[in-house]
Amino acid sequence: MAIFARYFKSRTDNFYITQKMSKNIVLKKGLDIPVEGAAELRLSKTVDPRTVAIEPTAFKGLVPRLLVKEGDRVLAGSPVMADKKNPDILLASPVSGTVREIVRGEKRKLLAVLVEADDTKEYLKSEPKAGDAAEVRQSLLQSGLWPFLIQRPYGIVADPAATPKAIFVSAFSSAPLAADTEFTLGDRVNDIQTGINALAKIAKVNVGIGKASSAFAKLENAEVRVFEGRHPAGNVGVQINAVSPILKGDTVWTVSLTGLAAIGRYFSKGVYDVRRKVAVAGPAAIEPSYVSAVPGAPMKSLAGFYGGRTEGIRIVSGDILTGKAVGADGFLGFFDDTVTIIREGTDTELFGWALPIRYKQFSADRSYFSWLTPRRKYGMDTNLHGGPRAFVMNDSYYSRVLPMKGIFPVYLVKACLAGDIDKMEQFGIYQVLPEDLALCEYVDPSKNYIQDMVAQGIDLMLKEMA
Repeated sequence: MAIFARYFKSRTDNFYITQKMSKNIVLKKGLDIPVEGAAELRLSKTVDPRTVAIEPTAFKGLVPRLLVKEGDRVLAGSPVMADKKNPDILLASPVSGTVREIVRGEKRKLLAVLVEADDTKEYLKSEPKAGDAAEVRQSLLQSGLWPFLIQRPYGIVADPAATPKAIFVSAFSSAPLAADTEFTLGDRVNDIQTGINALAKIAKVNVGIGKASSAFAKLENAEVRVFEGRHPAGNVGVQINAVSPILKGDTVWTVSLTGLAAIGRYFSKGVYDVRRKVAVAGPAAIEPSYVSAVPGAPMKSLAGFYGGRTEGIRIVSGDILTGKAVGADGFLGFFDDTVTIIREGTDTELFGWALPIRYKQFSADRSYFSWLTPRRKYGMDTNLHGGPRAFVMNDSYYSRVLPMKGIFPVYLVKACLAGDIDKMEQFGIYQVLPEDLALCEYVDPSKNYIQDMVAQGIDLMLKEMA
């Protein structure tokens, strides 16, 4: 029986992951969603908006305190907010200009600081030091770039007093219609290398790439691994699970490749420069391509991509699985390098799923005949084709798109709903963020909002385990 148990465990582990070599990991589970409207690899526009928003709601765990008032003058890199719990953590303005408005919501919750941008950007110049870990931490804190560092478990802004066991970077995205990092950041390898050199003084840096020929394959002072497979292979949480799973008591930091490039630019030039190439894509996008923009840029500055008409479309900052619907009045998220424009699905179908021949619909489980045309792209919309109902009691249905060892999606989500901390720990809450279960939500025949449920569980853990 012991021999059989060892054999079964080996077969089970290989069902999730196969390691060809120590630096080449093949993920056997996942799903690539064939959505049409990928951004053409060309820069079609430089966005220089008149108004830019700094939104503290993008940073989990941060309680903002204003450092400016309406009418104040700021430079690119000037701090506009600090964390009440840790005043050393700052949020900075991406542009120079004048604070036009402080936006508040219910109970005077701080939602955004709007800055009216100058025609010519002026930077707050600094002289960062990176002699040792303490100097790197201090430089990142005073620069306003610290919020790029995200701490796991829970996905909160990293604690400057913590020492992570490792820092992880995903150098590619496998999400549908996501920006191609080879195009957006392939010309900034020097900045990325400088950022790695700085962060490596705090902890070991691990970089995940999507192919051996990547522009980032020769990065030094870091452990570079190739991750092959379908989405969510590009999720940093999946990569952490494959390399060094997070256990209770562990602390791991992650940083996006965009953030790493900004950190490198700061250490080499002494300026807060978060401008990036952003993919504007989606089935409802007009001539999808890339633009150059700063986080906080208004979606109205991208009106040419949706014809200026907002009826019947949804504008998402981020990808279609994990992004935030912000509408034409919203702004580009701090961490986002993709804007997705998709049609609102308001129509109904006669007989719906009962019709087997639905050549315009994609099915992840071969309910229709879309599997006969694997290269076809689909003009998907937001229609759920049904409403929430009881969970399908078969964890393997969800696990087949989640290449993470030790995670049981149905049981984890139900533990989150029940508020059962012991069960959440048992089923892997320390290893996941909502984005890691986005595909489970997509394939869920019960139409449940799984990402929201996981977020609810994480909020409870933060409250009870603090």
